[in-house]
Amino acid sequence: MYSIFGFIAKPMGYLLSWIYSIVGDYGITIMLFTIVVRLVLFPLYASQIKNQIKMTDIQPKMKSIQAKHKNDKNKLNVELQKLYKEENYNPAKGCLPMLIQMPIIMGLFALLRNPIMFLGDNATMLLAVHERFLWIPDLSQADTWILPIAAGLTTFISYRITMTQSNPAGGDAGAAMAPMMKVMQVFFPVMILMMGRTVPAGLTIYWFLGNLFTIGQTFILRRMRNQAIAKAAAAR
Repeated sequence: MYSIFGFIAKPMGYLLSWIYSIVGDYGITIMLFTIVVRLVLFPLYASQIKNQIKMTDIQPKMKSIQAKHKNDKNKLNVELQKLYKEENYNPAKGCLPMLIQMPIIMGLFALLRNPIMFLGDNATMLLAVHERFLWIPDLSQADTWILPIAAGLTTFISYRITMTQSNPAGGDAGAAMAPMMKVMQVFFPVMILMMGRTVPAGLTIYWFLGNLFTIGQTFILRRMRNQAIAKAAAAR
C-alpha cells in the first residue's frame, strides 16, 4: 500500500512539514492541513451538493415520468435520461468527491502510519508525529473512543443530510432503495467508528473535521439556494 499511495503521501508530507514549520504544533498542523485539502476540494463538494439540490428540484418531473411509463422500463429509462440531459443533471456526479478523497485518505494513512518512509531525514517531523494533542498522548497511535465516536457521529449526520437533500428517485425506485439507505446510514458510521479505533489519531481528526466541513458547506449552499429562490419569487 505504501508504494501505491506514495505518490500522494510524499507531497502531503511536504505540506505537513511546511505547515508545522509555521505553527509548531502537530495537532493544529493536521487541522490546518484538513482545511487546506477541503478548500482545494470545495468546488467538487459544491458541485455535488448543487447536484443533490437539482435532484430535489426535478423530483416532480421524475415522478410524472415514472407514473406515465411504469409498465415500460425501456421507455422509462429513455425519458429519464432525456430529462437528466435537459436539466443538466448527472446522477454519478455525487460520487466524485468521495472517489477523489479516498486516495488522499489512504495516502495520509500511509504517511501517518510510516512517516520515516515519506519524511526521510526530517528529524523534526519524525518527532512531531508522536506529539501529544489535547487528551491524545501520541497522534501516531489510535484514540480509543472520543475521536472515533466523534467521527462516527459526524459521518451519520453528514450521510443523513446528504440523503435527505438528494432524496433519490421516489416511487418504486425510491421505495426499493429506502431499506438499503437505512442500513448504510447505520453501517457506514459504525464502520468509521471501528476504523477510528485502529488508525492513527491524526487520520481520525482529518475525517472528523472533514465531516464538519461538509456539513457546514451543505447548510451554507442550501441557505444560498433558498435565498435565491425567495429573491426570485419576490421579483415576480
